[in-house]
Amino acid sequence: MKSKAILTVLGKDRVGIVAGVSKVLAENDVNIEDISQTIMQGFFTMIMLVSMDEEKISMVELQNKLDKVAKELGVKITLHHEDIFRYMHRI
Repeated sequence: MKSKAILTVLGKDRVGIVAGVSKVLAENDVNIEDISQTIMQGFFTMIMLVSMDEEKISMVELQNKLDKVAKELGVKITLHHEDIFRYMHRI
């Protein structure tokens, strides 16, 4: 079953953030459909729309793998299913 999710990354800017996150996604057949990133006064911010096959990896498993890379990079990574993200941010 294909699902979409919103992935956010926040933290102090440093070399390797995009590479570290992208590596985890690629290793787990997660496709980056859209991406936006910026650096605001030394803080790195990135939002991705990703698609994944939950029969290959669950959202929980992917978040656990992202948590490991987040700790290594000193950033905060969150993953929200697209439906939950829409519900949380509706007006």
